[in-house]
Amino acid sequence: MTFITILLLLLVALEHFYFLVLEMFLWTMPKGIKTFGLKSKEFAEETKVLAANQGLYNGFLAAGLLFSIILNDIKVAIFFLACVIIAGIYGAYSTKQIKLFYVQSIPAIVALICCLL
Repeated sequence: MTFITILLLLLVALEHFYFLVLEMFLWTMPKGIKTFGLKSKEFAEETKVLAANQGLYNGFLAAGLLFSIILNDIKVAIFFLACVIIAGIYGAYSTKQIKLFYVQSIPAIVALICCLL
């Protein structure tokens, strides 16, 4: 893997680790409520278990990308980048917030292109 590929994989992994923190630990805090545009603190409290589960999955994506770097395995990187891209597409579609696609999928698409070159 090239330095640029590793850097892009790290960027996507760090982004998903940040999502983990937001969803697992900050969901009911002002930062989490504002970031996700939640309608109220009560709603955040009611959905915090779902958000924590979602955060855990983002952690697995980050771990997979870091694992691909440690193994220096482009195939593993491609698999996890594809997972990230699909998650971003589905997230944007299901929530009707195109911003999710730009924040989650675009960095992964750039990293994937770098992996394939």
